Amino acid sequence: MEKSNFVDQIRVFCKSGHGGAGSKHFMRTKFNAMAGPDGGDGGRGAHIILRGNKNLWTLLHLRYYKNVIAENGQHGNKNNMTGRDGKDIIIEVPLGTVAKDDETGDVNGEIMEDGQELIWVRGGRGGLGNKNFATATNQAPEYAQPGEDGSEGWKVLELKVLADVGLVGFPNAGKSTLLSSITAAKPKIADYAFTTLVPQLGMVEYRNNRSFCIADLPGIIEGAAEGKGLGHRFLRHIERNPVLLFLIPADSNDHKQELAVLFNELEQYNSELLDKKFVIAISKSDMLDDELKTAISKELPKKIPHVFISSVLGTGLQELKDLLWKELQ
Repeated sequence: MEKSNFVDQIRVFCKSGHGGAGSKHFMRTKFNAMAGPDGGDGGRGAHIILRGNKNLWTLLHLRYYKNVIAENGQHGNKNNMTGRDGKDIIIEVPLGTVAKDDETGDVNGEIMEDGQELIWVRGGRGGLGNKNFATATNQAPEYAQPGEDGSEGWKVLELKVLADVGLVGFPNAGKSTLLSSITAAKPKIADYAFTTLVPQLGMVEYRNNRSFCIADLPGIIEGAAEGKGLGHRFLRHIERNPVLLFLIPADSNDHKQELAVLFNELEQYNSELLDKKFVIAISKSDMLDDELKTAISKELPKKIPHVFISSVLGTGLQELKDLLWKELQ
């Protein structure tokens, strides 16, 4: 069900409208058989436009869009009549969507706000009618412009989840359990790796009716930056989170090394990710005594705040919320 309901990337063939041709026409009236040129301009070819919709959270509704073909502009006509513009195609997408060219990989733009519009594929301009070319020395031009071609090609839409906090850790670190403990989200929880295959979002209720959004992201493994495991599909989603919460299980063989691997994968994928704010949570801490907690604390970076939590017993969760809220502010 997770795979079918969450789609974060689609590839589609797009073709914008061809501009209408200008008209080559001469006015003839009852009393003037050579009243001059009156050819109208052609209409603009239709654009393909992306529009942000805050009520969408996936690209699922676009999964079966294989070809998006926009309408051509109408030709100009006599009596200086301009052809009708092609009807633009508007595609609604969730916030955090990145539009790319499939062939070059160039980013065409990003949708970050509700109602924001981006002309993704621009329609061709309409041609000018012969009335535009009349001069004192050429009062009867015998030509008009054809309309411009539209653009066509394969395009890609990628969704990068928008959340205040991104939950990062190895598979089976307890991320889904934590999310279910501090939010109303109900992620799949099981005792095996890669239980979470797609991002899960939840709203954390905080003091004085305030709240923030946290995303449980698929587990990272060593080599993710090179595409291992869920690779880039996972790492793409943390680019928009201002705060990253590293979850390290208390029963890890080497807490310092596990944290180093997570940092290294972020740096290999995009070194700018290291400029974000970080918080460390040691999960499953109900199995630790004070002496072990002290020993683990000495292994962790002093500049990054940390907290010991137990999602099952609920200990340390309010302290974690306070810490995350402080970093977000």
